[in-house]
Amino acid sequence: MKIKEFGVEIWMNEYENSCIYNLAETCVESLTVEQLLDMSGKKDCIIDELLPMKLTYGAIEGSDRLRDNVTTLYHNQKRSNILITHGAIGANALIHETLIEPGDRVVSVLPTYQQHYSIPESYGADVQVLKLKEENQFLPDLEQLQKLTTQNTRLITINNPNNPTGALMDESLLKRIVDIARACDAYILCDEVYRGTDAEGNGFTASIADLYEKGISTASMSKSFSLAGLRLGWIAAPEELIEKVCIHRDYNTISVGMLNDHFACIALECRDAILQRSRDICQTNRAVLDAWVKNEPLITYVKPTSGTIALLKYDLDMSSRDFCVRLLESKGVMFTPGSVLEMEGYVRIGYANNPQVLKEGLKKVSEFLAEISH
Repeated sequence: MKIKEFGVEIWMNEYENSCIYNLAETCVESLTVEQLLDMSGKKDCIIDELLPMKLTYGAIEGSDRLRDNVTTLYHNQKRSNILITHGAIGANALIHETLIEPGDRVVSVLPTYQQHYSIPESYGADVQVLKLKEENQFLPDLEQLQKLTTQNTRLITINNPNNPTGALMDESLLKRIVDIARACDAYILCDEVYRGTDAEGNGFTASIADLYEKGISTASMSKSFSLAGLRLGWIAAPEELIEKVCIHRDYNTISVGMLNDHFACIALECRDAILQRSRDICQTNRAVLDAWVKNEPLITYVKPTSGTIALLKYDLDMSSRDFCVRLLESKGVMFTPGSVLEMEGYVRIGYANNPQVLKEGLKKVSEFLAEISH
């Protein structure tokens, strides 16, 4: 099996540890263990919970406690619909591995997380790309989606909220996508790793797993929950698909760590506090980013309505990689070049980190833009 290099991950690996202002980070500012335990009220008793634990493999599919906690993020899911994975990246890979065979049609939006088109392509699938366009607020054109789906369409993959644009499909739009999928009996995989950070309402748009009998939701503790270090994600899907995924999962996962499972339970049991913190950070920092964009003549964007990231368009005659490398070397600020997202002419910013880092980093970007435009 041959597969394309994972552009974003290679970029992050190369530069993430050498920057001063990391504006490429896509998680809401990570919690410390102390912050998590303070929020949960567990600080005084956590050692008593951990010391008796025997560090075996633990529950293979995820503990009952954890899977029950995950169901609280959905409306129509039971424990048997939930499978715990090694991050959302593991969840996505397992779905593609389980469902896709050579010749299957897969329709993927672009831009999105590269897994959703490069993995099925590596399996010999007929991958069709639905390009998200700035003039449509980076939302999918449903007429075009309809044209790309055929009777042998196995899977439609979407990402909501979208990475890297921060665009959000509301329940009405998702239901129209469901109608298209149902007409050709296709599954829909929706990568919902940024769910919970919507600018409006309670922060949670509808999940595809609750809207469609062949809907698959993948998510994790990394982005909205600020706990990427747990490396813990999940699949919410129909029971018969979960059973098929388990066959593949036995070959590459066995179980997630018991400590990861335990701390994810603690976090989900105080999820209201964690997600309120995340939404507060996102709202505050979106306003900072929006004000900065309005004052930068060389930068435009479609304002994100959810998530932790945005796609910035720059008016300069240079590649996105050159832009990002020069910015990093001269000012210590790290963006992600659009080229690794197949969106040349743009850069991706992660704006949900420490507010002071964002403000200082954007100030440095302004200095850089002023220097290279004269």
